[in-house]
Amino acid sequence: MEVLVTGATGFIGSFVAEYFASKGYSVRCTVRPTSNLHWVENKGYKLVYSNFESPENLKEAVEGVDLVLHVAGVIAAKDYNGYLKGNRDSTYNLLRACEKYNPNLRKFLYVSSLTVVGPAKSLSEPVDETTECKPITRYGQSKLEGEKEVLNFKDIFPVTIVRLPAIYGPRDTALLDMFKVVYKGIAPLVGFKKKYLSLLHSDDAVEGIYLAATSSNSSGEIFFISSESFYSWDELIDWMVEVSGKKALKIRIPESLVYTAGFLSELLGKVNGKVPVFNLEKARDFVQDFWICSPRKAMAKLGFRQKIQPKDGFKSTFEWYLKKGWIK
Repeated sequence: MEVLVTGATGFIGSFVAEYFASKGYSVRCTVRPTSNLHWVENKGYKLVYSNFESPENLKEAVEGVDLVLHVAGVIAAKDYNGYLKGNRDSTYNLLRACEKYNPNLRKFLYVSSLTVVGPAKSLSEPVDETTECKPITRYGQSKLEGEKEVLNFKDIFPVTIVRLPAIYGPRDTALLDMFKVVYKGIAPLVGFKKKYLSLLHSDDAVEGIYLAATSSNSSGEIFFISSESFYSWDELIDWMVEVSGKKALKIRIPESLVYTAGFLSELLGKVNGKVPVFNLEKARDFVQDFWICSPRKAMAKLGFRQKIQPKDGFKSTFEWYLKKGWIK
């Protein structure tokens, strides 16, 4: 069995490639000439230099593989067209390549995001697969457009969509930034009331992806691969402080200040000609009260279970950061 993993040079994709290799799969990865190969080199993977500009460019990548796991995507772009190109058009070209060059594909799995649905209304009403999609950012909308392209091919070969919440673990730079701040003695919290989120360790996320990709019950389906519990930022910050072994002062940041920071970051990006990861839309993400989703469908149909609680996951992740010198 051979699997193609796109986005294998990134955080989640690198772990997906390693997990499938550990299960005995031959792993093929798409890479760009500019890709950092740190997580994929010297692992026995077949590296295919390609781009997603057309189906023809992906012929070598898709020919002969049993599974395609499309993890790659764009999380920051100058405008909506940039998001669509990276998350909708690239997905369509990969699907068309499979149709043209590998019509007997066993499964095409698309890694999507909670952002395609948007935040929940309350703590007692987590979103699930039946919730109407109302993305609040261009990123979320572009990932939703990618989902639509995938479902358009469900009668050509088996397809599955998994939606992930916030993911953390070794190699993650988002949690790294938070740990760096905590390590310096500051524990920031957004707003003046509790905010909740679904949060999953990368090991659990990757196992969920594996279950969805290999299950006979997943074709044509969408699954939230997520934590069973919902966590407040207050308790997450407390756990970060505890595992870091430092004392940290909790500081409440007004939501208006978060928007101001997003505006200034976006403005600076325009001046420098760079695309900032943090912008006004990301600020809107940050101030939502309930980024929560239910994994019940994945638990019932795939046998998925969350195994790592954040307190334990934070400890091992923080130790990894220290070992690698990412935190000093």
